[in-house]
Amino acid sequence: MKMLSFLGESPTKALQNAQKECGPDAVVISTKKISSNGKDSVNMYEITVALEEEYDNNKKISKQQVVHNQTKSQTQSVDAQFYDFRAEITHMQESLSRVQKTLWEPKSQLYDLIIPPEFIDIYTLFEENEFDPEMTYSIMKKTIEQLPVAMKSNPEKIKNFFKLILRRVIAIKHEVPLRVHQRKVMMFVGPTGVGKTTTISKLAARYAYKLGINYKVGIITLDSFRVGAVEQLRAYTNIMRLPLEVVKKPEELSEAIMRLKDCHYILIDTAGGSQYDMDKIELINQYQQNATETPIEKMLVMPSNVKTTDLYEIYNSYSTLHIHNLIFTKLDETISYGNLISFAHKTKKSICYLSVGQNVPDDLHEASSEYLIDCFMNKKHSS
Repeated sequence: MKMLSFLGESPTKALQNAQKECGPDAVVISTKKISSNGKDSVNMYEITVALEEEYDNNKKISKQQVVHNQTKSQTQSVDAQFYDFRAEITHMQESLSRVQKTLWEPKSQLYDLIIPPEFIDIYTLFEENEFDPEMTYSIMKKTIEQLPVAMKSNPEKIKNFFKLILRRVIAIKHEVPLRVHQRKVMMFVGPTGVGKTTTISKLAARYAYKLGINYKVGIITLDSFRVGAVEQLRAYTNIMRLPLEVVKKPEELSEAIMRLKDCHYILIDTAGGSQYDMDKIELINQYQQNATETPIEKMLVMPSNVKTTDLYEIYNSYSTLHIHNLIFTKLDETISYGNLISFAHKTKKSICYLSVGQNVPDDLHEASSEYLIDCFMNKKHSS
């Protein structure tokens, strides 16, 4: 129903005006006098009528058509309003999400940093890869200050810039071929279950058969505690036709090394244990102290699928052995690689090799910054 008002000098005149405009079916709702304060003004009357039917261009439209058209119009209007409303809500949610990502919320309240929208994707990668928060803050702050404005609008250039920064951060110890009469002795230490024995088998096969030089390789095991440890190594050395020495006492290590004096590489396996079992770590120290005439490079073998705090706990316990370099295993069992990069950087230890599975000798890579950055950017290891 539609309400309309009409004026007239008398109620009758006002009604005539209403009927003239709306027809005889207009229903009178109210009539009131509109007084004027002017001296020569004429009082007017206002009449309000209600229409039950719509008129278009002075032609009467049936009530059914009006209802149909009104219903159709209202439906279209509601649909349009609902669509706009939903789109607006979605837009607001996306905006709030992006704003939330830009807020730097470190554990320490000393930092406060707003991440620009163009850096959000990279910043998210750093967080998902469990990159050290302090290093993330430092890298983001310097990049925000130093990255040329022209590069900030190009996502690919931003990604390449961060790759360059990571390349400078990652500490890598590259494999160097041995000279004819050169010998290298390597001792592998680390907690139980990290994959030391399997890693040694992979490296033995690599040095003996995969480098194109066919170095002579010998293996020594100090692990006479774990059931099946010697048998596992013996099975690998028999397949590869490599000599194996089993040492049960610290004073026997020097003699075992002498028996393998013709080998270019001598790989020493040690007994694993908890990083909190300091007695076993001290026993390893006694072994190396009985072979001081031979330089021994200590390799700390660590799993990549543990928390960053666990990595530091392992390192702190084994650092008494004067670790030289790092080997990370189980890259195939994680999707975060930032903790490896930041850990190596903060401990100032270089990464030598990366193990990505159980297959001997294939699932082992010489460490490279390009490989780790690829894992970091894609959140998965490549074969």
